Amino acid sequence: MTRMAELLYRLGGWATKRAVLVVVGWAVLLVLAGGAFLAFGGSLSTNFDIPGTATAKVTDELAKKLPDYSGASGYAIFRTTNDTPFTDAQRKAIEKLASGAENLDDVATVIDPFATATQRSTQSAQIAGALAQFETLPTAALQQPAVAAQLHQAQVASTLLALSKNIRTVSKDGSTVIVTINYTKTIEQLPDSAKTKTLAYFRDRPVKGTEVDFSSTIAQTVPEVIGVGEIAGVVIAGIVLFVMLGTLVAAGLPLLSALVGVGVGVLGSLSLSQVLAEGAVTPVLGVMLGLAVGIDYSLFIINRHRKQVQQGMELRESIALATGTAGNAVVFAGSTVIVALLALNVTGIPFIGVMGTVGAICIAVAVLIAITFTPAMLRFIGPRVLSRRARRTIGHEQHSVVAVRPMSTLRAIITVIVAACALLVIAIPVMSIHLGLPDASSDPVDSTTYKAYTTGAEKFGPGSNGPLVVTAQLPGGLSATDITDRELTIAQAIDRLKDVAAVAPVGVSRDQSLAVFEVLPASGPNDLSTGTLVRDLRAQHVDGTTGALGVAGQASGNIDISDKLAAALPIYIAVVVGLSLIILIAVFRSLLVPVIATGGFILSLLATYGVLVAVFQWGWLATVFGIHSTGPVLNFLPIILVGILFGLAMDYQLFLASGMREAFVHGAPAREAVMRGFRAGRTVVIAAAIIMISVFGGFIFSNSIFIVALGLGLAFGVLSDAFVVRLLLMPALMHLLGRSAWWIPKWLDRILPNLDIEGARLEREHHAV
Repeated sequence: MTRMAELLYRLGGWATKRAVLVVVGWAVLLVLAGGAFLAFGGSLSTNFDIPGTATAKVTDELAKKLPDYSGASGYAIFRTTNDTPFTDAQRKAIEKLASGAENLDDVATVIDPFATATQRSTQSAQIAGALAQFETLPTAALQQPAVAAQLHQAQVASTLLALSKNIRTVSKDGSTVIVTINYTKTIEQLPDSAKTKTLAYFRDRPVKGTEVDFSSTIAQTVPEVIGVGEIAGVVIAGIVLFVMLGTLVAAGLPLLSALVGVGVGVLGSLSLSQVLAEGAVTPVLGVMLGLAVGIDYSLFIINRHRKQVQQGMELRESIALATGTAGNAVVFAGSTVIVALLALNVTGIPFIGVMGTVGAICIAVAVLIAITFTPAMLRFIGPRVLSRRARRTIGHEQHSVVAVRPMSTLRAIITVIVAACALLVIAIPVMSIHLGLPDASSDPVDSTTYKAYTTGAEKFGPGSNGPLVVTAQLPGGLSATDITDRELTIAQAIDRLKDVAAVAPVGVSRDQSLAVFEVLPASGPNDLSTGTLVRDLRAQHVDGTTGALGVAGQASGNIDISDKLAAALPIYIAVVVGLSLIILIAVFRSLLVPVIATGGFILSLLATYGVLVAVFQWGWLATVFGIHSTGPVLNFLPIILVGILFGLAMDYQLFLASGMREAFVHGAPAREAVMRGFRAGRTVVIAAAIIMISVFGGFIFSNSIFIVALGLGLAFGVLSDAFVVRLLLMPALMHLLGRSAWWIPKWLDRILPNLDIEGARLEREHHAV
């Protein structure tokens, strides 16, 4: 790292001499990134999928044997405005719409709700009539094989009809109908244009006296990246910068650097969206990280430069030296975050890996901006980096020796107990965490998807928002009658399971090897009971020839994704914790300091998880964050938070503990060194943390539950780690450990590289005040 500091010193000097070239170069990159986005940027996915899951395997099998049931499925739900049954005119208009929708792009079939209800009613009457006729026949006639076979078929049909009675297309009161649209492509492959045309088709042809809303498959939109809340967060960050730096010019530079970095990083990664198949949340994550980290990294260099200029150092030399010292720490801190984010690819979950990769790209751009663009702009700003009052005292600072006293041992003990207990208490809800993907019940109350979801739950039962597709293997050589009998056996076995509202056979493959059923759960797609039902179905063996049942659908897909993420989380945490220990041992040449830092990170992480459970799952303070419906914790959030918060925690640890170590190795008593390092680093850590909390917190007021969860998790994660762990818990523990905090075996000390993160050696060689 000493060599890195020297290289950065030279880079800072070059950027100062070629300031115009550097600024113009970044402007060109920004334009190119925007052009690439316009030319190559694809659509963003609002769905999440993991290849190889049980749901994916069932979907693949359906695509081969029953393609009509493998594509995406959505619905338009019509409801009369006065909640009365549909008139004949309204019914005919909806039937005409359903018929015409079959001609839309990528539409396979459209189910006419009235025709389906009529067909079911006719079928029910025919079966009832047939059974009534059989009741009039004498026993001898019923024993004849042909008559007995007909009676058996009628009884089977009657039983199947009874099992499916709760699967309706027209509500019981006749005021609501569901028009189901089945597409030819899966939800991941379905283009946005197909959804847009479906929406436009129904909305452009309103049926008088009715309202129409659409399921999230059709109407879910990509959330906005920047809104009022996000702008407010940046404004608060600007105020913090102004208070800290004392001049508008200096305060504006970190904001400008961050905005340029976000533009290059996010637009550049969006231009790869066709290749990377990015989710809708991915660019938002890039904006979050790019803004927060970009502001902080630029601030670190500017703050170092200001202090040096205030002491009388020549302007260009100060810029170069700040780039070599503070810039060295920025490169190290950024590299830590980048490695943690890229490590998300080892989870084997594609969309998580893509989020990590895009986040890492944005962090890398923020680092490059900090060590090139910021020095160049400092050259243009010149002495105005200081206020007029500060400029009048350049080189005339009074260097009085300030007595530093260690904190009392009693205070340290109380601090450790209170801080640790507070974090553990906040973490208590994590014991009941339920992971999943929020459904349309979490959408804004004025959105069409929310209205469709609530109307469906009210009129057709909560399970109508997440029906399950169940498959069963059939043995070869069955006759048509045998297949019907087998369907009944399977349907009855499914119906006996808890929380099944209805079950109906919907098709058999051409080779007669696969039967498909629609199962209506008694609960919504995100309820724990629905998850239990999915697992019970998969564990169900009807007989020795049918084998295990396969399950697909929204609920099963969410469960599979959540299970896979939950299984990957401990492995990823172990990787991150191991990485943390190795890096910190090398940086601080200590065994106990890394243990304190890593243990504190785990405490703050668990507390963050606890807050997420309390807010989103339990509903505590939900109205404060605009959450009107409780549900599961976003399933990919825990693993994403590990990668991001780990890197940020190491940043704060570095800026505080490196000052403690520097004071200790220069002869200060261990406990006094703790306070010296704490005082030297606390201002920049507090400012950096407030800036990050402001930026992340601005996203809490988004209209997307995904972004709200991400913003709240990151904001509270930084709050708990920076202010509780790094500024309270860590110094108190360091005080209690005393000299033993810096103990390291001699053999390990000899083989460790000398990582001069803050460029102390460079400063000694070039400092010329």
